[in-house]
Amino acid sequence: MSWDSYIDNLVAHSQDSTGLAHTDRACIIGLDGGAAWTTHGHPAAFKLTPQESATIARCFKSNDFTTFQANGVYCENVKYQFLRTDTDGMVLAKRKDCGAVSMGASKTAIVIAHTKEGQQQGNSNKAVMVIVDYLKGMNM
Repeated sequence: MSWDSYIDNLVAHSQDSTGLAHTDRACIIGLDGGAAWTTHGHPAAFKLTPQESATIARCFKSNDFTTFQANGVYCENVKYQFLRTDTDGMVLAKRKDCGAVSMGASKTAIVIAHTKEGQQQGNSNKAVMVIVDYLKGMNM
């Protein structure tokens, strides 16, 4: 099974009523340790380093986001400012002129989306939750 198709699905779910996709890159990593489920070969892959993935997974696994609060959220060697967690368990981060990051977890995976600067992060949040809810429905 190729997890890369989930990137296409997530990007499609971030489209607004005009058909504009607000997510430009995405990935899925494992909750235990942060191993990549999607590949870097996909044209819309969000290419996290193993260390970035491991840090994100550790924070989600422990449900402790103080590391993000203190040090920011690193993705593709860019430091995004931690904004907040929301009631759905989403973690949100942003960096001026670099866009925003939306992350959500199921039982076994973390779905991560990047919103291009100038686009609406809310559309990416919605798309992340569609994939998270699907994985939860599959008991994953």
